[in-house]
Amino acid sequence: MRSPSLGLLLVLTAIWVAGLSHAAKNEDKASLRTAFADHFLVGVALNTAQIDGRSPKEAEIAAMQFSSLTPENDLKWQSLQPWPGRYDFKRADAYADFAEKHRMKLIGHTLVWHSQTPAWVFQGEDGKPATRELLLKRMRDHIQMVVGRYKGRIHGWDVVNEALADGGPETLRDSPWKRIIGDDFIDQAFRFAKEADPKAELYYNDYGLEDPRKRARCIAMLRGLIERGVPIDGVGTQSHFQLSQPPLAEVEETIKQISALGLKVMVTELDVDVLPSRGAAGIADINRREQADPALNPYADGLPEEIQGKLASRYAELFQVYLKYPKSVTRVTLWGLHDGQSWLNHFPIRGRSNYPLLIDRSLKPKPAFFAVLKDASSEKR
Repeated sequence: MRSPSLGLLLVLTAIWVAGLSHAAKNEDKASLRTAFADHFLVGVALNTAQIDGRSPKEAEIAAMQFSSLTPENDLKWQSLQPWPGRYDFKRADAYADFAEKHRMKLIGHTLVWHSQTPAWVFQGEDGKPATRELLLKRMRDHIQMVVGRYKGRIHGWDVVNEALADGGPETLRDSPWKRIIGDDFIDQAFRFAKEADPKAELYYNDYGLEDPRKRARCIAMLRGLIERGVPIDGVGTQSHFQLSQPPLAEVEETIKQISALGLKVMVTELDVDVLPSRGAAGIADINRREQADPALNPYADGLPEEIQGKLASRYAELFQVYLKYPKSVTRVTLWGLHDGQSWLNHFPIRGRSNYPLLIDRSLKPKPAFFAVLKDASSEKR
């Protein structure tokens, strides 16, 4: 697929800029949320500055372009309850207000995760590891407080995040949740969330599910949850991809296998890494680090037209796959509004210039943006 010509791109960009001034009254035709309204939710992960008034232009674009919203960090445990029993909901409340104001579905990310959870959660009063009973109580209290506060305001929750192991003989990651509570910590988390808000959708969320080995582990785990009557509604496949990996066939196979279990499929953290890496592709563990090397930061001065075209083609192909499964794929969320915000500028090497999203650092749409819009238009014909 060819990217739009420079002349066409300039025209489309002018339409985009003009449309922003009318966004509050009438969504412009070049709008993802409008184009995909009959297919699935199109979401975006935002940070605090983008919803609390400090970045008004970014907020305007987000409201115009997207139909769902995921807080990038502000609903995680360390943000909401950094110390025992001391909750801070100011930032989280701002997301709920923003979503309601702009008619966006709010997604809660995330309740139970081994990362960005304060160390005290896993410790007893004597400094030793917490007991199973104590950690279960803390999990239930936290979920009841957080989910209960946003009952009816949050559409769905990533209840458990990244519990699967990337390799080795074990199905589950060797996390403090697993070591202290046992394998049933996942069951417990979902049951606690269901108690707190019976009407919210509940999801399991993970990366690398396009890898056949990890996908097999995920499907086996999901079958067990379903057999035990655990209240799970869907699975988020994070989709931190590269220009050529994973193969589209594996992306499609993941959707097929999850939906075959009767579960909804969400693409929850989509971005496309355009930079080279020494590490294994698809391993999105935030603790992964690689040594800095100028050769691994080749586009510090901007993305070449050739790579822009490859990025546009990659996004177009991905959305074509998602559109093939209208009864299964219910949401596609971009992990960040624009390239400057992306976590991939610092993962797995800090300080690089990455270009993984549909909107560039100057808040202009990229060829990939229009390639995705073209997919939606083609589907309607």
